[in-house]
Amino acid sequence: MTRQSPGPDPQKNVTPEGDLQVSGRRRNLSAAQVAAMEEKIRKIEFAISLVLRVGVILSVSVIAVGLGVMFYHHGDYASITGHTSYKTLTSRTTPFPHSLGQLRHSLVHGDGRGIVVLGVFLLILTPILRVAVGVVSFFYEKDIPMALVTLFVLFVLIASFFLAGL
Repeated sequence: MTRQSPGPDPQKNVTPEGDLQVSGRRRNLSAAQVAAMEEKIRKIEFAISLVLRVGVILSVSVIAVGLGVMFYHHGDYASITGHTSYKTLTSRTTPFPHSLGQLRHSLVHGDGRGIVVLGVFLLILTPILRVAVGVVSFFYEKDIPMALVTLFVLFVLIASFFLAGL
């Protein structure tokens, strides 16, 4: 009675026979090649997680500094009661920067609202940078089909900013 192979290991994408599956292709690799490939994947996953962590920490820090500056210059914003309301702070007429030109002007003048918007902008850019790292990682792994698909996703993300009027 022959024993059936249990199939590929879903955790490592390696079959019990030592074949590594990449983008639906099966290649026969030695144990050393599999180990090298797994090391590459580990490095890429670390780079992606680093980009996400640094992006979030940086954006939250910038937002916190901006809030501090904003409340320092506009103490009435911190008041729970009073004439300043949430609707007033978030309306289109509030002097928060609504374009890159306004953001640059606000940052040059050290306005806390501009610093907060910069932090939010950094937070929005973080996953886009993650996709860019994904493109580089797929080229590094020599997985051209996935690199091209991810490059297309990156193009759509960037184009959406310009189509929305950034």
